[in-house]
Amino acid sequence: MTPGARVAAAIAVLDQIQDGAAAEQALTGWARNSRFAGSKDRAAVRDHVFDVLRAKRSLGDGTGRSLMQRLAVREGWDLDALFSGEGHAPAPLSVAERAASEIPLDLSDAARCDLPNWLWPLWTAGLDDRAEAAALVQQGRAEVFLRVNGRKGTAAQAMRALADEGVGTALHPMVAGCLRVTENPRRVKTTRAYLTGAVELQDAASQDAVQNTPVPEGARILDYCAGGGGKALAFADMYAAQVFAHDVAPQRLNDLPVRAARAGVDIVTLETAQLAAQPAFEVVFCDAPCSGSGTWRRTPDAKWRLTEDRLAALMQTQAEVLDGAATLVADGGILVYATCSVLPDENAQAVAAFCGRSPGWGVLHQNQRFPDANGDGFFTCVLMRK
Repeated sequence: MTPGARVAAAIAVLDQIQDGAAAEQALTGWARNSRFAGSKDRAAVRDHVFDVLRAKRSLGDGTGRSLMQRLAVREGWDLDALFSGEGHAPAPLSVAERAASEIPLDLSDAARCDLPNWLWPLWTAGLDDRAEAAALVQQGRAEVFLRVNGRKGTAAQAMRALADEGVGTALHPMVAGCLRVTENPRRVKTTRAYLTGAVELQDAASQDAVQNTPVPEGARILDYCAGGGGKALAFADMYAAQVFAHDVAPQRLNDLPVRAARAGVDIVTLETAQLAAQPAFEVVFCDAPCSGSGTWRRTPDAKWRLTEDRLAALMQTQAEVLDGAATLVADGGILVYATCSVLPDENAQAVAAFCGRSPGWGVLHQNQRFPDANGDGFFTCVLMRK
C-alpha cells in the first residue's frame, strides 16, 4: 500500500469508530477485508488510527478525513502527496479544506488536553497541578518496556541478546531489571530472548508495583485480578513464593500456563469457586478494573467510551473487589490495591472508603505514578490486616 492508501484506510476506520464501532473491532474488520495489506501496512494504519484517537479533540473532532488532515499538518507530512487521489489515496484537498487546515483551532482547555468535557472538572480537581501534564503526555505514543526474567539471566545478557536481533534497549532509570525498547519494538516478539522467556513485555509501572510489594519468603501470593497474568509471572520470577492467579473471567488466563512454562516458573490458576477452599494468602494483589486513565496512550478508545455512569459502575466494582479480596488474606497478611488510573476517586478515595468500613485494616504506604516517559500512570496501596 502507498502512504496515501494507508491514510485512506485510516479514514475509513475512523469513520466507523465515529459511527460507534470499537477501535479494535473496526481495525480487525478492515484487516479481514483487506487481504492485500501486509503486516507493515496494517501496522501503519493502526498507528494512524491510534495517533488520531489519542488527540481526537485537539485535532478538531471531525470526520476521519478532517482528522487525518489535521494529523498530517501536526506531523509535518506532505498533504498533497497523501491526498492526491492516486493509487487509492484520498481525493485532493478542496480549497476550503486546505484553508481550514491552516487555521489554528479555538479549543477549550478540555479539548486542548483531549479529555471529555464531563471529565475535565473531575480531572483538574483530582490531579491539581499535574492535571494538564498528565493529559497532554497521553497525546503521544507510550514507550515499550520489558521485564528481564532473573531466572534466565541478567539485564546485560538480555540486552546483548536483543541487540543481536536488532532490538535496541536501555536500562530503566528507576526500575531494576526493566528495559526500555529504543529500536524496533515490533520485532520483540520474534526474538529468541522473548520466545525463550528471557524477557517479557510489561510496563515499567507494573514492574515497579510488584517490586514494591512486601513478600515474606515462602509466602502464598494471589494475583486476584490477574488478567493475562503478567504480574503473577513477575511475582514468580522475583520472589521465593507460591504464586496463584485468579480472574473473574478465567478465559483471560488461557495463555498463562504457556507463558509460565516459557519463563520457567510455576503458577497455579484458580477459578472463583475454588478460592473459598484455599488456605489464606500472605499476599493478595488486586489490580482492579478501572477507567485505565493512566494508560490511555495505549488504549485511547477507552477514554472516549468512558462515561459518568461507567465510572460510577467501576467504582462500585472496585469496592466489591477490595471487600472480596480482603477475606482471602491471612492474619498479618498484605493486601495490595492497584489500578492503572490517576483519578483519586478510584484510588485514594476507594482505599479510604474501604478502611472506613473495614476497621481491621491499615495503610502501610501508597504511591501514585503519573504517565510520563518512564511508564504508565499507576496507583498502588499496600494494606495490612491488623
